[in-house]
Amino acid sequence: MTIQQIHQYPRVLSIAGSDSGGGAGIQADLKTFAALGCFGMTAITALTAQNTCGVRAIHPVPPDMLRAQIDAVLDDIGANAVKVGMLHSPEIVRTVAQAIDRHQLSRVVFDPVMVATSGAKLIDDPAIAVLVAELFPRAALITPNLDEAALLVGRPLTSAHDMAQAAAELLARGARAVLLKGGHLAGEVVTDLLLQAGAPPIWMEAPRIATANTHGTGCTLSSAIAAHLALGATLAQAVQQARDFVRQALQAGASVKTGQGEGPLNHGFAPLPMQLRAL
Repeated sequence: MTIQQIHQYPRVLSIAGSDSGGGAGIQADLKTFAALGCFGMTAITALTAQNTCGVRAIHPVPPDMLRAQIDAVLDDIGANAVKVGMLHSPEIVRTVAQAIDRHQLSRVVFDPVMVATSGAKLIDDPAIAVLVAELFPRAALITPNLDEAALLVGRPLTSAHDMAQAAAELLARGARAVLLKGGHLAGEVVTDLLLQAGAPPIWMEAPRIATANTHGTGCTLSSAIAAHLALGATLAQAVQQARDFVRQALQAGASVKTGQGEGPLNHGFAPLPMQLRAL
């Protein structure tokens, strides 16, 4: 009698807010995990009422409920990588930090959602201080955009030179690696910077894609990085592969009309079958 080999899916947990419009947050994360052949799970930090035109309401999830979600998933299924997104209060930040320690999570990608597309600040200074102290040292990578990095370092960032200085400062404040996204800089070329402690900087450039459908780009990028880490890539490989996925999703969704505002990416442009790993 032949004994069938038992397999396991690459498992990725998203700890983030819910986007009722489906373009960002945990909805974008789950679409990304599935498109890359991973099994996605969620722990919701907040419910939002939003669409392509903006956010209408936010309902925070109590810390005890967030803790219960994380423990329920990790006690049973486990995770090969974790993506962390919207954290709205110091208590929620501490809840996530404690869970990372409790479950000994090592492949954690943290997308610090702190500034709205309009430029409005979404987090107060005490919460920022807790976020830096509690999550920067625990995450394998943080992925701020230019506005979020500017908020963290306390000054505008308007050039590649500014980006390099800001990334170095974020490492000095406890981050282990920083992917600083330069998409908000003017110009026809988008420049991102990956800086890891003790390693030379990696600059990544690509032509800007003409599209109005960019809602959820940051969520998709960070979740794609986490998915590739779960699949076994190194950090630098995961970042490069995730950038490629996002660019293709932007291109595939550029001509699509979804809603009346800023539409989503096309996460399903070329989905992969669920990957299997032998146990």
